[in-house]
Amino acid sequence: MKRLRALLPLLVLIAIGVALFFGGALDRFDPHRIAQEEAELRTAITTHPWLAAFSQVGLMMLAIATGIPGAVVIVLAGGMLFGIVEGTLLSALGTTLGALILFFASRSAFASGNGTAPAWVERVRSGYRAYPVSYAMFMRLVPFFPFGGVTIALAGLGCPLWLFLLATATGGSVMIAFETALGAGLTETIAREGAVSLSLFAHRSVLLPLLGMAVLALAPIVLAQLRRKPPKA
Repeated sequence: MKRLRALLPLLVLIAIGVALFFGGALDRFDPHRIAQEEAELRTAITTHPWLAAFSQVGLMMLAIATGIPGAVVIVLAGGMLFGIVEGTLLSALGTTLGALILFFASRSAFASGNGTAPAWVERVRSGYRAYPVSYAMFMRLVPFFPFGGVTIALAGLGCPLWLFLLATATGGSVMIAFETALGAGLTETIAREGAVSLSLFAHRSVLLPLLGMAVLALAPIVLAQLRRKPPKA
């Protein structure tokens, strides 16, 4: 029973995310739909700016906390409606708050476990403990890693709260900034080309800077390993 109580917060969050995803909750944020209703939505934002800002933060917080796949469309919508600067700030704030909720729920779930972890998990933990900052930043900066999955993984690795916040607020915000900037130009792109797809995230102008920063985060680990190599006889 104690184990179930510890797992319950994480299970509830995952269940909400699954329900939202299969319930089509993200369809409302399809870029093409946002582009069609942009004039009305911008009027609503101008009329109720604080409500609109809180809504963007709240939606991102809910999406990240529940780990719902495809939450990037909310970031894109924020870029389309709020612009790059405000959209990035609002989405990054919501992302950080949502990640904190998922992190605490995951940490509670892992803390209740008393079994022996597989050997490969112990190897990852050992590497993380040797270079916690580099590991955390790398995991946050690689665009292919699911955001919610990284949050749960960091909780399982025993990442301290300060480092989790640092990695999420910096590495996560970098990705949010790129996505928001893409969103800010989507209305014009849709008007010009008629349709867009999420394949735009595979463009080298998006991937290369993110991968470059991820590699930079691993630099301390690589340098340390090179220094450990024994000199040639």
